[in-house]
Amino acid sequence: MKAYSLDLRQKIVKAHLAEKMSIRKVAARFAVSKSLVQKLVKLQRTEGNLQAKQRGKPQFSHLTNAEPEVKALVAEYPDATLAELCELFAVKTGNWVSQSAMCRYLQKLGLNRKKKLGTVAKQQQKEFKI
Repeated sequence: MKAYSLDLRQKIVKAHLAEKMSIRKVAARFAVSKSLVQKLVKLQRTEGNLQAKQRGKPQFSHLTNAEPEVKALVAEYPDATLAELCELFAVKTGNWVSQSAMCRYLQKLGLNRKKKLGTVAKQQQKEFKI
């Protein structure tokens, strides 16, 4: 659902404050809820601004400006798994990141993540299949 336009918000507050209309009459006149009128009037009084607030959660990542650190980790530990890279990053910077965030950042940087070869048992299984 979209936010109400700034023009409509201003008209609603003006009708209540300047024209001295009750909140219920303003809500009926503009076909909005009574609580919206109350919120807009309160917003006008407290902030002096009727702009709609940005929706959603702000996106933040500790990896945003960590390109040199991540590149150094990948160069130093080319066989590290995502979990290990996350742990190494946490040790180096003090900021923990998830495996999915690390994976997305590596893809963004164009760094290939080399996987470890399996354990000795897996290598032996391959030898027996031949």
